[in-house]
Amino acid sequence: MDITDAARTKATPLVAPGSDEERRLNDMLRMCDDYRKDAAHFLEAGDLVRAFGAVYYAHAWVDAGVRIGWLDGHGDDELFTLP
Repeated sequence: MDITDAARTKATPLVAPGSDEERRLNDMLRMCDDYRKDAAHFLEAGDLVRAFGAVYYAHAWVDAGVRIGWLDGHGDDELFTLP
């Protein structure tokens, strides 16, 4: 989960405040955060398969934001699939 946490922290918005893109990006980031919380819950419960699945989804949401150009990944090709 540390890698996903690092990606979530590093990625910064590129969308205009108040825009439709910002609303959509916020939805994506909320999904990232929700799946991250789910991953922590499953890990604490000892359910490693579901924890892995949830953190995988969490990272995918933030990575997608970078890929489509709504988040800046700051050139980090280890944390993100860069455009």
